[in-house]
Amino acid sequence: MGSSNRKRMERLVECAEAHFGESVVSTSAPGGEGRASWRLQLESRSIIATLRPNFRRTHLEAFALGKIGQYCSDIPECLGVVGEIMFQSDVGGKRLNQEIVKLNQTRREDVSHEAIASIFRIQSAAKQAGLNETMPHLGVNTDWVENLANAVSALEPFSAGRSMDVDREALSARIACRATQFVKWDCRSGNAAIGDDDRLRWFDFEYCGVRHGAEDVAWLLGDEAWPMSPETMEQIVISAYDPKVGHALEPYLNYLSVYLTLHCVQRIKLIIKEVNKRGWLSKTRVRKYDDAGVHPEFAAQICKVGAYFAARSPLTAPIGLDFEDAEKVFRTILRNGNGKAERMKIPA
Repeated sequence: MGSSNRKRMERLVECAEAHFGESVVSTSAPGGEGRASWRLQLESRSIIATLRPNFRRTHLEAFALGKIGQYCSDIPECLGVVGEIMFQSDVGGKRLNQEIVKLNQTRREDVSHEAIASIFRIQSAAKQAGLNETMPHLGVNTDWVENLANAVSALEPFSAGRSMDVDREALSARIACRATQFVKWDCRSGNAAIGDDDRLRWFDFEYCGVRHGAEDVAWLLGDEAWPMSPETMEQIVISAYDPKVGHALEPYLNYLSVYLTLHCVQRIKLIIKEVNKRGWLSKTRVRKYDDAGVHPEFAAQICKVGAYFAARSPLTAPIGLDFEDAEKVFRTILRNGNGKAERMKIPA
């Protein structure tokens, strides 16, 4: 353990023992020693201690957990904030991104439905708590929106470049929505866990705020390590949909499809960046450390999702065709790797 990580861990332990009046029996870092959160085993229970570089985000997260927790139990319980450190209940060591791949198809669909349903319950609870009116708005400035729309050019090296003909202004206008619904943000499957009570709960509300609302669903469907087909997930979203989120189903699905298409482009950009920095990684490592999906199978999966949802709107249809081309590229890399795909590079 590096000296900075050790100092942070020691600081968390000292603070926890003073706050809870118990000794810390053991410590572990579920996401790696460099992450903000550590699991501390007290004499009576296990807790999570979080020390983020930006203490304002920690306080925002604690505020949101406290408010939402009054109306639903799909999140950790905030156990207190001491200065820059937040303590929360331990929702379990079985991370969703690792557990989902152990299940058969029927159970995967059941758990997927619960994951989506719990997102809607959290959003409903946040609305009841008034967070739609008090939390910061996300993705509302022009530069953020335009960057999201213009990023479709990232698919050009892997495709016929049809995305270059997309109406960027119309695309920007479509995703420049009014901020009306609480979003957790970053609803990747590595940010949920299944507890000893078999209950799925979401954690890591560091970036929460207010936007359309479909972004949370997009983060899960656009998680490259999520082993579900886009067709199945679309039906699950429809069956779990809660109209109390403030949108009729069809407009909601239309916005979800457009936003998710662009989200998938962002995930591909991240994967390409990380591959060119570190090379391909194993799927096991990616899931263990909740890393970007730096494996050709994961890259192909996100292209499949992007292609499927892009085809749902004439506005994004050309992007879908580029995703189809890109998926073939990553499938070829996977086949030609002969089990050694982790050491192969792709163009920037």
